[in-house]
Formats: sequence, C-alpha cells, structure tokens
Amino acid sequence: MSLMPLGYLLLSVLLFLAGGVASVAAARCERLAINLSALAGLLGGFAGLASALPTLLTGRVFMLDLAGPFSFAHFTLRLDMLAALMVAVISVLAMLAAIYSQSYVREYQGRGAWAMGLFMNTFIAAMLALVVVDNAFWFLVFFEAMSLASYFLVIFDQDEESVGAGLLYFLIAHAGSVLIMVAFFLLYSRSGSLDFQSFRGLKLPLGLSSLVFVLAFLGFGAKAGMVPLHSWLPRAHPAAPSHASAMMSGVMVKIGVFGIIKVGIDLLGAQSSWWGLLVLAVGAVSAVLGVLYALAEQDIKRLLAYSTVENVGIILMGVGAGMLGLATGHIALAGLALMAAFYHLFNHALFKGLMFFGAGAILYRTHTRDMTLLGGLARRMPLTALVFLIGAMSICALPPLNGFVSEWFSYQALFAMSHDGDFMMRLAGPVAIVMLALTGALAALCFVKAWGMTFSGQAMSEHAEHAEEAPYSMLLAMGVLAVLCIGAGVGAPWLAPLFARVAASLTGGFVLPVAQGLVLHSGQLNTPAVVSTPLLALLLLALPLLPFLLIAAMQGRRVARRHAGDAWACGYVTEKRMTVSPEGMSQPVGFMFGSLYRLRQTLSLSAWFDRGLSGAVDGATRLEPQWDARLIAPIVAGVQQLARRIAWLQRGDFRVYCLYVVVALVTLLLVSVR
Repeated sequence: MSLMPLGYLLLSVLLFLAGGVASVAAARCERLAINLSALAGLLGGFAGLASALPTLLTGRVFMLDLAGPFSFAHFTLRLDMLAALMVAVISVLAMLAAIYSQSYVREYQGRGAWAMGLFMNTFIAAMLALVVVDNAFWFLVFFEAMSLASYFLVIFDQDEESVGAGLLYFLIAHAGSVLIMVAFFLLYSRSGSLDFQSFRGLKLPLGLSSLVFVLAFLGFGAKAGMVPLHSWLPRAHPAAPSHASAMMSGVMVKIGVFGIIKVGIDLLGAQSSWWGLLVLAVGAVSAVLGVLYALAEQDIKRLLAYSTVENVGIILMGVGAGMLGLATGHIALAGLALMAAFYHLFNHALFKGLMFFGAGAILYRTHTRDMTLLGGLARRMPLTALVFLIGAMSICALPPLNGFVSEWFSYQALFAMSHDGDFMMRLAGPVAIVMLALTGALAALCFVKAWGMTFSGQAMSEHAEHAEEAPYSMLLAMGVLAVLCIGAGVGAPWLAPLFARVAASLTGGFVLPVAQGLVLHSGQLNTPAVVSTPLLALLLLALPLLPFLLIAAMQGRRVARRHAGDAWACGYVTEKRMTVSPEGMSQPVGFMFGSLYRLRQTLSLSAWFDRGLSGAVDGATRLEPQWDARLIAPIVAGVQQLARRIAWLQRGDFRVYCLYVVVALVTLLLVSVR
C-alpha cells in the first residue's frame, strides 16, 4: 500500500503508451484511433492525478528503485511534493486535452490522425516519467523523448510554416539538451554516480557549482521559452494542433521551470544570491517583452504563444526571489516567493490551456487565426466567447479569478524583498515590482484586443459570418477549465496552503501561514497585506443588483425623453473598413515602445537562424556548379575518353571474346601460382 501512488503513476504512463500503440493499430479506421487515443488519455490522466494527490495532501515522499537495463543508471522513481505538483498539472490538462481532441482531431481525418494520437500520448507519457525519475541518465532519455514527440506534433501539418517552425524548435531544444547534459556530467564527475541523490550531497566549489547552474539555467531556459531563447515558441505553438499547443504552452514549458528549480534549489541548494538575481532579471525582462510582443500580433495563436513567454517570466520572477531568499537566509521570503511561483505555474496551465482550446475552437469553425478576418463571433459562438472571456480575465489577473491570486502573492514577495535583505535585494525588488505592474497593464490591453477583435463588432470574413458553435466535447473541456479558473481563485484560502507546503519542501520544511479562514495574507510581519477572494466574489455577484436598486429609488420620477435618431455607430453599421483593427488598436503602444520592438529582430534567434539558413542555401547554390565543373565534369570526361580508346576491344566476334576469357584465366593462374 505504501507504494500505491507510484503504482498509479506507472499505470498512467502505461495507459498513455497503450493509447499511442492503439492509435497505430487502428490506423485504417481513424475515427476509432481518435476515440481510443482520447479514452487512453482520459484514463491515464485520472491515474496520474490519483498518484499525485496522496503526496500533495500528506507531504509524504514515495520512492521506488527498479532494475534498469543499464548497470550504471539506476531506474529510481521519486514522487516528492514538487514532482507531485507537476504530475497533477500534467494529468489535469492531459485529461481535458483528451476530451477536447475527441472532436477537434476529426479535422485531421484522412491526414494521419492516428499518428497524432501516437505522438500526443508519447509526449505526455514522457513528461510524466521525466518529473519523477531521480537519475540523470533517465532524465535525459525522457527529456529527449518529450522533445522528439513534441517536434513531430509541431511539423504534423507538413506545410512550410510547420516544417520551418519544427526545425527551429528541434535545433534550440537539442542545444539546450547538450547544455543540460554537460551540467549533469560535471556533477557526475564529482559524485561518481548519475543518481540525483548523490548530487544532493555534493560539496562543490562555488565556481564549479555556478558553472553547473548557468549551464542548466540556459538549457532549461531554452525549453521554458525565456528571453532571449524564446524565438522557437511563437513559431512552434501556432503550427502545432491546438490541443498540442495547449499541452506545450500549459505544461511543457513548465518542464523548463521545473528543471531550473530542480538543479538550482534541489540539487545545488541556491548557494549564491546572484543566481537568484539572474533568474529574477531574466524573468522580469521576459514578462515585459513577452506581453509587448503579444500585443503586436494579429495571429491569435502567436499572441497566446508570446503571452506564454510573459507568464513564464512571472513564474521565474517568483523562482528568482525564492532563490535570493534561500541564499541570504530569508526563509519566509523564499517560501512566499516559491509559493507564488508554484501557484502561478498551476494557474497558467489552466487559463492558457483554456485560451488555446478557445483559439482551436475558433480555428475549427473559421479556418483562420488572423484576428483581422474574425469579429462578431460572440453572436455565433456565445459559449466559446464566454469561456474565452473567463480565460482572458484570468490571464489579466482580475479578481476573484486565479491569475489575480498568484500575482498578488508575487507582489507580496517582491514587497517583502524590497523591505529586507542587502542593497541589491532592496534595489531589485522595486524594479521588479514596476516591471510586473507594467506587464499587468499591457496584458489587460492585449486581451481586451484579443477578445474584442475576435468576438465583438462585425464579422470580417465569410467564414466568420457563418461560424457555428464548437462541438460539445470541445465546449466541455473549455467549460471545465473555466470553472477551474474561477475555483482556483475563489478557493484560494484552501489552495494556497497546499502550494505553501510544496514550497516548504524546498525551503527546509518551514510552512508559511498564508491563509486564515476566508482571508489570504502574505505571512510577512513587515508587509501586513490581506485579501479575501470569496468575499470579493460575493461583492462582484452583488454588483449587478445595483442598477435595480437605483431604478427602485428612482420610481415615481419621470425623465423627459427626446428621440434624436440613431447614434453614430463608429462605422460598425455602415463600413467595415472604418472599424478599429487589431493593428490599429496596438499602434500607440508600438509607437511608444518602438525601440523594444526593433530589439526583437536583434535578439531573435529565429531571425539569425533564417539568415544563416538562407546564407547556407545561397552558398550551397554557388558551390554546387563549382563542384560539378571542377571535379565531376573532369572525371566524367576522363572516363569517356578512356572508353573511346579501348572501344576497339569490342569487335562483335564471339571467337575473340572466347580468347579474352582464356587470356584472363591464364593470367589469374599465373598470379595464383606465384
């Protein structure tokens, strides 16, 4: 019974793998393959969630050492609080992606939908195995399996966009894998073992441990999509099928964050304060630039992809502040900051999964991602518009939804850091607060634009004009995520202590008191801030009653009315070309932050990659004629000339050919005798 959670975990991985195999076996009947893959995903998600709950609720660590095929690499499983949180997040989103795919993947029937089931289930199984394995060798094996499976999902459409995006993702992902491999090799060279447990007990010189951390930070940061290693993300996420985009954005990039925490805190112990400052700075820059670039996009999936860069930045700000707290002995600060990071990690999986599901529903019905060709969808897809609005409000951190709670805790951690600590902490704290506030303001503008340009106004294309509501299974998956976004906000007084316990598992066991009754508080004596999301929810529910109260108060009074004709409708009634466009809405921000938008081209690895690839193609194009002219052509001419000179041997006389055979046999006999 003590190993039951790990048994459920192994069952979950096996169910996902079985779903992939079943998809291949049913390749000739793609409808059956889609249903089998969805069923396996649903059951595998349930089993994964069942494996995580005992650890999350009790704090107990479960370990299992299995006999692996290699003597140098033990197959050790470790289900601790951090791993259990990741398993729960993966499992919840995987279950809902399976329900969503039951209708969405029908769009791919006749184009190898069975293969999508194989890659999707393998992708999820690899992530589940990766977060619980406690050995560097097996960690890298599952990391590679995750990267390859997601690569095949990115290139699934096999068009120019998806293949180019897949190649860029493949190169950046494997460059990151090499850096992670080098970091693990340095630890192995000192410990003599590939087990993470042997890494935890190492006493390394600060220089070597800093080198290991920087290598791991860059390697995992590439997977997380932090600036400036983010250029694969806005190309790969739009190219992948929407439910795969939800898994990649909602879960896979968090594997990068998980790796940074695993190496920087769990294995190395956050030894130096500049590690935390580095993570905090990169997170702050990623948050601001991510939302700025999202605001400039007209493609709704690219907008959501850049928003993922923003939210990864917010999570990294919490991780960086937590590492600073650990390095400087401020354990309460570390607990609060890490709790905020874990809460936002969970919340982002919910609302970003919802947003990508919503974008997939729009694409499913309108066959376009271009917001300039959408508009007016709230009248034709009202339920999709409603759940997308809930996701947009969550991502904008509006109370009482879940995004508000995790960002509130992030602010409290940064305020606490500004009050305590050394000069650098007091300097970095206010700067980070300003950048987080700027990020929040720009995020609100970004998603007002995304929702307004997509669902409000007039339909801007024939497809948008005749769009229909999404299928029921897609609405069910989106509806569950919308309810979870509300529940994770309103239920914060009960959820926050759970994330505090996850943080405490990394800070020495000190559980920060962050909730009391219906009230959340920062747990910091010097920053006595409190908030209650349940009471906020009741207040917001009561607000709609205010107009009725005013009407009742105004009864008996009559106001003279004068009919003045139809008001000017800003062009919405007469001319579509007079309406505000997505580009026009973001133009003032583009003008204000023009230098940062120009910086995107400078920092973009994608642009460097494109230029390098174009240069390589041009070079190969110039080299190929030279190769033919200087090497191949002389060889061909020499062979032709030799053939002409010995052509006299072919006389057409059978007797002469027999003589040739005799001469050849005599020659061979003489050679063999010698």
